[in-house]
Amino acid sequence: MESELSFSAADLAQTRFAVSPMWEVVTSFRLLKDPTEPPLHRRWAAQVRPRLLRAGLDRGWLAALVPGGGYLADFLNPTPAGPFPALADELAAIRRSTPEQVHADLATLGRKSGPSPRYRLLHEEPEAALEKVAAEIETYWELALAPYWPRVRQLLEADVFHRARQVAEHGSAHVLNELHASVRWEAGILHVVRRQCRLTRDQTGAGLLLVPSAFAWPRVLTRSVPPEPPQLAYPARGIGALWEPRSPGPAADAVAAVLGRSRAQLLAELDVPASTTQLARSCGLSVAGVSQHLTALRNAGLVTGHRNGRSVLYARTAVADALLTPQPAP
Repeated sequence: MESELSFSAADLAQTRFAVSPMWEVVTSFRLLKDPTEPPLHRRWAAQVRPRLLRAGLDRGWLAALVPGGGYLADFLNPTPAGPFPALADELAAIRRSTPEQVHADLATLGRKSGPSPRYRLLHEEPEAALEKVAAEIETYWELALAPYWPRVRQLLEADVFHRARQVAEHGSAHVLNELHASVRWEAGILHVVRRQCRLTRDQTGAGLLLVPSAFAWPRVLTRSVPPEPPQLAYPARGIGALWEPRSPGPAADAVAAVLGRSRAQLLAELDVPASTTQLARSCGLSVAGVSQHLTALRNAGLVTGHRNGRSVLYARTAVADALLTPQPAP
């Protein structure tokens, strides 16, 4: 099935990029629903799936609103106000979804998956139900994405900056043709070939919002809700290297000279998010000692903590990643 999105000069002028936490929520959740192992995200999925099962998120609101394939509720992906919205901003927009939008999305979902008690509550009490949806998304974020967000966001931002440079050097048509194999720009029209696509100019607002995603691969996803601009989520560049271990190498010695050997060792171990107990075991340190070092590292902006049931998962920040990356000789 091919969809065609025509462009005027004004539409091209209003075409922009955005990094959307909510697009990463829905695409990553859909990926985890697939029983097959995702080849590019195997390391991440192996860590995250058990957490979601323990929290019961495999049978919650997201499970109802994000089916394993096809249409997903449009109100979950509100139009970002800026290029790098925070999750809190997008959740606020979800809470403001109109009853008409919610009802329309539920009607589409119901035709494909049948009735659901959660659909009934959303239809009858949308404001109260949307609060429950937002609360579950916050839980999912803490378990599945927050510990990894610095790495994912770095990938997405790099994609945006690369394509912005390409626009400046080669023009918008070149960039649109490079997004994905199923996307083609020709004579003022964007052609999108996918099984289910409702991307047409008469059903959308002006412009186009392009959203790089770490979890959309291998396909593109679209959203068309008039009068808002259409959205097209596409696989970001460099996904294949996203979860590769980042060995600190000799840079760790320089960091150790400043932070101390134990704290540098902890940062090196946090290539994968881990709890205090796990770090104590892998580093040969006491739990109390690890806790003290992590507090200092968190105060310095080098690690973040994310609640995971009764424990806390710690993750390196982008600043710490930069410190541990060998710098090229001048």
